[in-house]
Amino acid sequence: MSGEHDALRPSSRRKREAILAAAERQFLAEGYEAVTMDSIAAESEVAKQTLYRHFGSKRALFLELVTTQTAAAGARVHAERPRIDDRTDVRALLTERMETQLATVLAPGLLSLRRLVIGEQGRFPELAAALYENGPGHAIDVLAGILRELDANGLLRVPEPAAAATQLNWLVMGEPVNAAMLLGEDAAPSPVEQRRHVARALDVFLAGHAHGDARSP
Repeated sequence: MSGEHDALRPSSRRKREAILAAAERQFLAEGYEAVTMDSIAAESEVAKQTLYRHFGSKRALFLELVTTQTAAAGARVHAERPRIDDRTDVRALLTERMETQLATVLAPGLLSLRRLVIGEQGRFPELAAALYENGPGHAIDVLAGILRELDANGLLRVPEPAAAATQLNWLVMGEPVNAAMLLGEDAAPSPVEQRRHVARALDVFLAGHAHGDARSP
């Protein structure tokens, strides 16, 4: 899908970006039902036929918005695969990774999008599937690969990387994200609190997966 978008002419790409920006603002402010293709076309200043040519329907536009936003958030966290060898500082690597992931997911716009998708899950299960696939599902897959390499280099003992990645992901993400999702952005931890939370989570995780001379507590 991204290859198709990259092949668009600059003017078409700008129109598509304007449509997605208008759709995001309206969906988050008004909810799915209240938004119309007419209102999105008006705000994005594109012809209605152009809007339909790019996305086909409001449902398809909503799905594209969810997919695009969650994939972009994932790319910010997992854009570069770390190089791992037997001298890698395990705690520093995982600290940077998990702090970045937590801060990204706690961004107000992404939290609002997640709430909207959860609210529409009954009617549009593919939206929740797209969010999960591009969000926690992708994060856990990438983290499992990192843990597998750390195990292969003798830095951690991780016989089941997928299970360990799931545990670490939710050890870090669970409470802060649940609090922010249910109680609002004011309940989200501050950056300083996020760093402390990640540090405590890694204390627990690394203690359970220490491997002899691994560079971890």
